[in-house]
Amino acid sequence: MSLVNLFDAALALPAAWRSRLLGEIGTASVKLLRMDGTPVVEEAHGTPEILVVLDGRLELVVHGTPVTVGTGEMYQVPAGVRHAVAPGSRGTLLIVEVPQEA
Repeated sequence: MSLVNLFDAALALPAAWRSRLLGEIGTASVKLLRMDGTPVVEEAHGTPEILVVLDGRLELVVHGTPVTVGTGEMYQVPAGVRHAVAPGSRGTLLIVEVPQEA
């Protein structure tokens, strides 16, 4: 695998909130996206997600509770848990999706 500058890759994304698959490790997918301050409606995924803020700040609402994830911090969203992105989230987000074993 070649070297990837995550910040350059995020800047090259065509639009905010559209993730790019960077690679896979076993069954886990590693994705990158750029946050631009706009909110994202509540959603839930069939797999757990690990959200790593590389720079900036992610403002989540999980089960109605606000959660701020800052630069260098990580938050794990379990599979099936509804969560939304509140207005004001900006920066670069690395997402690791880990399918649960059957």
